[in-house]
Amino acid sequence: KDQMASSSSFLLLAVLLALVSWQATASDPSPLQDFCVADMNSPVRVNGFVCKNPMEVNADNFFKAAALDKPRVTNKVGSNVTLINVMQIAGLNTLGISIARIDYAPLGQNPPHTHPRATEILTVLEGTLYVGFVTSNQPAPNRNKFLSKVLNKGDVFVFPAGLIHFQFNPNPHKPAVAIAALSSQNPGAITIANAVFGSDPQISDDVLAKAFQVEKNTIDWLQLLYVVPIDGYQGGGACLGLGRVAEIGTHVVH
Repeated sequence: KDQMASSSSFLLLAVLLALVSWQATASDPSPLQDFCVADMNSPVRVNGFVCKNPMEVNADNFFKAAALDKPRVTNKVGSNVTLINVMQIAGLNTLGISIARIDYAPLGQNPPHTHPRATEILTVLEGTLYVGFVTSNQPAPNRNKFLSKVLNKGDVFVFPAGLIHFQFNPNPHKPAVAIAALSSQNPGAITIANAVFGSDPQISDDVLAKAFQVEKNTIDWLQLLYVVPIDGYQGGGACLGLGRVAEIGTHVVH
């Protein structure tokens, strides 16, 4: 019995250590010094950026003027994300945080996407947002659960790291504004439609047709919409090369 108890205790300890280890690697590593201002000119490549000499650091390395002061022009889906990460403020290097302002036109959306390296906490500054995320496929009953909420001014919502999520402004007359904090100096973003239909080179239409259980010409038409980026966003009726249109034999509505 003592041996069984000892084995059970060891197994429990191993599981707990594994969970703690996984949690520790789920976000940016903790810094080992006060700061590590990114040296963007260094030829050395590491996971992040090399530290600038602390003697050369000044307050401007932790500052960006008027970064989130005003609305930005929205894209084809009616949103604009102004992200302030390590590429804009070098002092964020190794600190594991970034921030974004998101502007939404009436009926605009920040389409379904994921942040592979960050959890996001969103605060509504103006207007109303319908938001939600989808869980990974659960062991039982092996499905993706959808969690959603309508947010008003001052409300806060959390999107766990890596999960597909979105925000939509349901008001047809008024814009909305939100601020998002993210638990990475460089959270990354994978917009689902862009990644699936606008990859370079494109994913085989045979693969996508089988995955989505639709005809290949439907996939071909969708891929045409995502061929050419417009103002930093792909999709939403992008105009594209006539050669590709002729090859597929379909039409695109602009």
